Amino acid sequence: MKSLSLNIPSGLDLDPNELAIFIASRLYEKGRLSSGQAAEMAGLTKGPFAELLGRYNVSMNRMA
Repeated sequence: MKSLSLNIPSGLDLDPNELAIFIASRLYEKGRLSSGQAAEMAGLTKGPFAELLGRYNVSMNRMA
């Protein structure tokens, strides 16, 4: 897996794990990652990742 370094504004109170989950969920939603790939990117297994998708208004039954 590739690694990416981002500069986040200091005023943005965002946990790095939360950011990884957000990005993974959006890439999954857009059909760029499978659920397994997105879960791995988020540092989760598929079950917990699927449960968190609702927080980001992403359906597991997305249309790619």
